[in-house]
Order: sequence, then C-alpha cells, then structure tokens
Amino acid sequence: MVTTGGSMELKVFCGNAHADLARQICDRLGICLGDATVRKFADGEIDIKVNDDVRGSDSFIIQPTCPPVNTNLMELLMLIDCLRRASASRITAVLPYFGYARKDRKDEGRVPITAKLVANLITTAGADRVLAMDLHAAQIQGFFDIPVDHIFAAPVLVRHFQEMELHDLVVASPDVGSIKMARAYANRLHADLAVVDKRRVSGDASEVVNVIGRVEGKNVVIVDDMISTGGTITNAARALVDRGARQVFLGATHAVLCGNAMRLLREAPVQSVVVTDTIPVDPEKLRECSQLRVLTISELLGEAIRRIHKGQSVSSLFL
Repeated sequence: MVTTGGSMELKVFCGNAHADLARQICDRLGICLGDATVRKFADGEIDIKVNDDVRGSDSFIIQPTCPPVNTNLMELLMLIDCLRRASASRITAVLPYFGYARKDRKDEGRVPITAKLVANLITTAGADRVLAMDLHAAQIQGFFDIPVDHIFAAPVLVRHFQEMELHDLVVASPDVGSIKMARAYANRLHADLAVVDKRRVSGDASEVVNVIGRVEGKNVVIVDDMISTGGTITNAARALVDRGARQVFLGATHAVLCGNAMRLLREAPVQSVVVTDTIPVDPEKLRECSQLRVLTISELLGEAIRRIHKGQSVSSLFL
C-alpha cells in the first residue's frame, strides 16, 4: 500500500479509454482503482459520477486521449472537473498518450495549434499537474501552465532489445525528426546510429531519399514515438533492407495503428514489431500480425505516480 509523508490519500481513477492499464497500475501500487461511473446518455452526451469520497485526496486520472480522441478527451476533462468540485486536494492528469500532439505549431496559414488548445482545456478544467509519456513533440510541455512530468517508454523497449542479445546492432531513425530519440536508444544499446532521410509527398505519404549511416550486414532497430498509418516506419524498413540490412526490428511507444497500418506492418520486411500499451491494442490486430508484440508500461507509470505522490524525484525515469 502506498502511503505519503503528508495527509493526502492516493486515489486513482480512469475513464473508458484504457481501464485495463489503470487496473494494472493500481495492482503495482497496491491500491484499488477508484470507483467512477462513466456512461453516455441516449443522445450521446457523457455522464460521469465519482462514487468514492475524494475530499483532500491526491487524485490521478489515467486516460490516454487515443481514438476515439474527442470522446476520451471529454471524459478526461469531465473527470478533472468532477474531482475538482468534489474538493480533491491535487489532481494529476496521467496521459500515456497525448492526442492532437501533431498540431504543435502553425506550419501554414489559418490553422490551429491544437496541442496548445488541449493543454489549455486540461488546465482550465482544474488539473494541477500532468504526467505524460513520449510526447510527439517535447515542446508541448511548455504549452501547459502547470507542472509537467514527461517520461519515456525507452527503459521498457531498451530492456526488450537487450534481452534479444542482437549483435552488430544499429539503431535507425525513420526520419530526421526522430534523430534525438534514436541517438538516446543507440547510446543505451551501445549501437551505431543511422538515419533514413525521407521526403514528404503528401499529408499521409512519404518517400525515402537516402540512408545516412552504415547498415549493410547489420541488425537494425528502427525506433519512433508512434506508429500511426505505418507508412513512414515500413518505408524506412524497406530502404534499410534494400541497403543490405541483415534483420530489421521495429519499436514504438504508441500503437495508434489506423488506416492501412496493419497491412503495411504485416507485409513489411521486419522480424518483429514491438509497441507498448499506452494505447489499448485490439486482440484482433495481434492475430492479424504475427510480428506484433505489446509490452506493458504499467510498472513505469506506477513508479512515476508513486514518486509524485510521495514528493520524490522522477528524474531517474527520464531518458
């Protein structure tokens, strides 16, 4: 049982986005998941009631804003508002996956910065702090006017690849934007670094222009923060195989897996695709793609929650 040096009792709640992950985290913490009713009226409006007494509590809401994004985001905002009005002492929004993160800047005229809008909504709803994992853009931390703890799934994925005992290893970034992440993985795995240079053809399509780094005869691990439609990471895998890579493995934190992602992953020249459970993965998708494996980040998030609750540093959980 987690206790605190202060008087606040630890409470953990969730919406409908990923109840399994919330229960696993509570098991790690040695507490019961908080009792909350999250349902819909006949007209589609969301109705929420927290059934536990939360007055004076240190409450955490575990809710990835994954598809259906708008529904899960609204559940999160309503849960925050509910706990605030029920006099919780502190409310932390735990976002294993932060939706709308790709709109983090104005890359053309007359478009919103939706990541900032969502940050404002979470803050205005009454959250006191945020715990997020592998944000698509690190600068999103600065969009919040409340404390943000940004942790990474790297310890889980690195441990998996270390256990595989791969030799002649290269870590590859599927595009220029992921170089920093790939370099961090390469350092932990004592591997060389390669970069796949791509050119954006349209909003959801790209083509490989060049591969920077030596991959011929090497085992290559491609790492990214998410697999959405799967086009970028599978194109990168093909480019690496074409340039003589011995085996290619894919690793990503967030398994969005929309559009033709499952078909692209199934047909890609890769030995395995490893993701984490920041987003719930449909068992049917696991049956569709024999290479796909899901690792849990419940221990990592549980430890982060325990440290935040007890006022301890979470720096050692950073990449």
